[in-house]
Amino acid sequence: MAEWSIAAVLKTAVGYSPTGGSNPSPSAKYRFVKDFYIQLLIWVLVVGTIFGLLWKSGQIARFAGYVVSVREELRKCSWPTRDELVHTTVLILIVIALMGVFTLISDFVVLKIVRTLLTV
Repeated sequence: MAEWSIAAVLKTAVGYSPTGGSNPSPSAKYRFVKDFYIQLLIWVLVVGTIFGLLWKSGQIARFAGYVVSVREELRKCSWPTRDELVHTTVLILIVIALMGVFTLISDFVVLKIVRTLLTV
């Protein structure tokens, strides 16, 4: 039977297993928290280093320029009005429904033909 205590979940998830039964020692109790902050510090250093290298090589400035140019291009686009959007959405839903009905009918007809041929 599976053990569903907090200690079992932590042991499975991150390798934390308290020692000392139901009242673990402070060192075992806080090892998980200490390991978490060490891992967090390592990730912050890795991400910070990558960001610094990208900044130094000019990639961040290029990305910012890309975002600005995309925003300018999107402002040039002609966006549909609410009425146009509603009408085209309704049209698409009607076409999807008609295609579904057509598929059901054609599937039914083909099924009848195949069953007729197999029983002859």
